[in-house]
Amino acid sequence: MIRGRWAAAGELPWERNLFGAASSAVQLTDGRVLIAGGGDDRLKAQDGTALFDPRSGAWTGAAPLREARRMHSTTLLADGRVLVVGGSGGAAGYPVRALDSAEVYDPDERSWSDGGRMGQERCGHSATLLPDGRVLVAGGTAARSPDSERSLASAEVFDPESGHWSPTAPMLDARSFHPAVALPDGAVLVAGGWAATRRDWRGGAGLAYCERYDPATGRWTPTGGFVAARTGHRLTALADGTVLVTGGGDPDGGAQGRPDPYSRATAERYDPATGSWSREADMPCGRALHQAVRLPTGEVLVVGGTNDALGEAGYRSAARYDPRFGTWSAEPGMAVGRVDFASVALADGRVLVAGGAVRTGPATPSGSYLRLTRTSELFTT
Repeated sequence: MIRGRWAAAGELPWERNLFGAASSAVQLTDGRVLIAGGGDDRLKAQDGTALFDPRSGAWTGAAPLREARRMHSTTLLADGRVLVVGGSGGAAGYPVRALDSAEVYDPDERSWSDGGRMGQERCGHSATLLPDGRVLVAGGTAARSPDSERSLASAEVFDPESGHWSPTAPMLDARSFHPAVALPDGAVLVAGGWAATRRDWRGGAGLAYCERYDPATGRWTPTGGFVAARTGHRLTALADGTVLVTGGGDPDGGAQGRPDPYSRATAERYDPATGSWSREADMPCGRALHQAVRLPTGEVLVVGGTNDALGEAGYRSAARYDPRFGTWSAEPGMAVGRVDFASVALADGRVLVAGGAVRTGPATPSGSYLRLTRTSELFTT
């Protein structure tokens, strides 16, 4: 049964690609939504910042970042400020030009301030708010040499009270573009992701390995892994403390070693008590680089995305997962198909999606780079 509907919202001040931007949109304590940075249609890092007002449905420009960046992380702090960390600067290129800088946005002052420097430059990392208000930043990608990249195992913690960064134990496996989620006991789960394996921009493989971070000890421990490797997937914390993983793919490997260029329709559910994953019903279609948002009902809305390896066009379709019964139902599709876009659940229960790529590669008129959108839409349950 289809229950939701989409409605057009205001346009962003600019088109923006938000690939690899962990929590690319965050809702401030006053209800507005912040998006900062990202890439243009040729993946050059940008410093533009915009705010969305749910009451008017309009976007307005805000103070720009101190440093242009994409593939960074954006995290709402416990005190209402926003922490932006790392990313890649300048024009797109190989190897990536990862950043070690951070900055903090104060909604009251409407300005950005210096957030210190990490011990390691990184992009495509995860950033997770810990119960004590600190932020755990883990993994990511950095240059290995003038002609190669590497995935990182290192992790660091930001203290918003002092503004200082401190190292913590490295992950057990180096990984990039991995999702992370806070668990009810205060631990952090990182799951799957991508690891650089060769000396070119295509040189990587998806991971099935998962691990947990304990803030009390500052240590990582292994936990149950996926049935199959995933990159470009999403993790969603459910109301009962379990975690849902959706979609993704592994462009370097498939069944019995055969390459599989298509995204996964599979879903799995993690039980923190047992440390294991169990298969759930498949989504209506496979997708990667999508968004998954928990609704006020406890259900999960999965929307957009693309085919993991080919990625020519953003998907319009959406599906809803009911954790009580482990079932999926179709929902109306967006007016604009999109991938590498922002999404956030608003305080009034609606879901905002914004920006992203509509067409990529051979699906664009030029056959290369991106066709982006500045549109945004609102989903009402």
